[in-house]
Amino acid sequence: MAGEDELKLLGTWASPWVSRVKLALHLKGLSYEYVEQDLDNKSDLLLTSNPVHKKVPVLIHNGKPICESVVILEYIDEAYGTTGPSLLPTDPYECAIARFWVDYIDQKLVIPWKVAFTADGEEKTEGIKHMLAVVQTLEGALKECSKGKPFFGGDSVGYVDIALGGLLAFLQGTEELCGTKPFDIANTPLLLAWVERFIALDAAKVALPDVTKLVEFAKTKRAQMALSIKK
Repeated sequence: MAGEDELKLLGTWASPWVSRVKLALHLKGLSYEYVEQDLDNKSDLLLTSNPVHKKVPVLIHNGKPICESVVILEYIDEAYGTTGPSLLPTDPYECAIARFWVDYIDQKLVIPWKVAFTADGEEKTEGIKHMLAVVQTLEGALKECSKGKPFFGGDSVGYVDIALGGLLAFLQGTEELCGTKPFDIANTPLLLAWVERFIALDAAKVALPDVTKLVEFAKTKRAQMALSIKK
């Protein structure tokens, strides 16, 4: 981009939260510099850009850092409102509904998925049960929000699509990682079709990590976590 309007994204390749920001930037057609971070050896740039949480993603716009994926998504949409498609609905009620479902995804889907990924026995079974119940609710949300159109945002990808889409690589790897499929033709036919449409997007092909690579990475992380617990 031009020198007076520079974007830099601090992230890690396997982070679903970083994938969200990448999706938004590519859907908006915005150029940016991507700086991969080592979270085991955090850079001074990351620590000074996000001194509170010390996490990615961080979007730096003209030297000013913005943190947390959903905050960044809304910032991108507001700062570049006339560039590319709008991410949030213009209607206040529809905007509130979109924010509700994004919060639901972060609070209700991500937490039981983490339990299913890290736990064993009954706790793992409960995590999977809650995750599948949330996915079922999101099936209804897609029907309600899309009004029969391809995406949560209607004819085009919107805020909810990006929030859920950023998690897709991990969710697609759930069968191998957790022994269950979050999406299937019997229980979530609308979401299953949505997944196929979403991963076919040019932005998704660029922004989402390879599922096989991500699964291997997740297995390594899980083994490291198990080893640290034993110690």
